[in-house]
Amino acid sequence: MAFLKYLFFLFTSIAIAQTQIEVIALDSTNLKANNVVAVDNFETIYYTTNTILHKKPKDKPAINYSNVQLGIPTSVNAFNPLKINMFYQDFNTVVILDNRLAEIFKIDFNTIPAYKNVSHVSTGYDNTLWIFNQDIQQLELYDYKNDKVRVTTIPVQSNVIDLKSDYNYCWMLTDNFLYQYTYFGSLISKTENKGYTALAINNENIILKTENTLFYKSKKSHDIIPLKTPKLLINQFLLTNETLYIYDLEKLHKYQLKIK
Repeated sequence: MAFLKYLFFLFTSIAIAQTQIEVIALDSTNLKANNVVAVDNFETIYYTTNTILHKKPKDKPAINYSNVQLGIPTSVNAFNPLKINMFYQDFNTVVILDNRLAEIFKIDFNTIPAYKNVSHVSTGYDNTLWIFNQDIQQLELYDYKNDKVRVTTIPVQSNVIDLKSDYNYCWMLTDNFLYQYTYFGSLISKTENKGYTALAINNENIILKTENTLFYKSKKSHDIIPLKTPKLLINQFLLTNETLYIYDLEKLHKYQLKIK
């Protein structure tokens, strides 16, 4: 009986190991930041320290932006480097920056005719933002230049944890589910949240985090596969193509995903 248990454990371990995705260490960069926002294909790093947003191109000096009146940003999204959005939840305000980190638009949700109590913001296509309106518990695609809501989704019944998007889709992680919507607001997938606390997306592929473990979900599959990462603090994580970045409060580590 003990031998059979051993065989079962051995085969189970092998099966689990075969379903893991390995990561290959490439390099690391010393970095002191409150929040690492993005790393683009040219290895430009966007990060914040207190009230300041830094854009640091590889081997070039950084440029900075800060709005002292609004204080520390709640979130920053640099998916579109020509229209970076900085969200200040305490002031219910979003500031849009261009690629030189100059202000090009400001949205104060307190002063628009249809008041919105916003908790999460992410980039949409054209001149739009995906925003989660806490008062009605709905995700909206908001056209900030025309002050118009283009899309409103069905209300959700649980707390929103994270919100990420690209030009075609929006992913909303709640306490209960991970939702994926088209830019028309149509729900195309709904995945049970099994302890996920954050997500990162790139090219419709997803990285999910539970405590100190990362998982990968390909756009071509419904499977959510654990990543075999080194033992380190995962304070933040980013995905750029098949490159995984992990920030541990001291260094930004760069890994190649070994996807079969």
